[in-house]
Amino acid sequence: MKLSRQTRREFCTQACQAVALATIGSALQGCGAGAGLTSPSSAAALSRVSGTVASGVISLTIDASSPLASVGSAALVQTSSGLFLVARTGQDTFSALTATCTHEACTITGYESQTYVCPCHGSRFDPSGHVLNGPAVTALRSYTTRFANGVLTIAL
Repeated sequence: MKLSRQTRREFCTQACQAVALATIGSALQGCGAGAGLTSPSSAAALSRVSGTVASGVISLTIDASSPLASVGSAALVQTSSGLFLVARTGQDTFSALTATCTHEACTITGYESQTYVCPCHGSRFDPSGHVLNGPAVTALRSYTTRFANGVLTIAL
């Protein structure tokens, strides 16, 4: 077998390509779990519940079988107006937020230790929508809630 010698130009081209690939790999890793964030895949998926929309208000029944039955629980509420994150923050209090991450508009589907986790890049938000860890820097949009007679309403 005959070996061909590599020219200096070929060597420099290949070396620059290798450095560029290593740099891109580091940048991609820095956007997620490699940046010291909890891996988005480790967060439990939120239970999904359906809500109905009428006259600019979302309504859903909260009973003993609901994933929102206990304080500290959360769910992803599906409606004809979109997806919403709902957490039970007290016996008669709830928070409702947009389920769209403010970083790159991914749907937030994870919940762990009373923290919402975006599956795309690992941004974390508290039940009030405030950013706990980036890359997101803007809080989630919140909505006014009311709970009475076992029915939660969310004003759009």
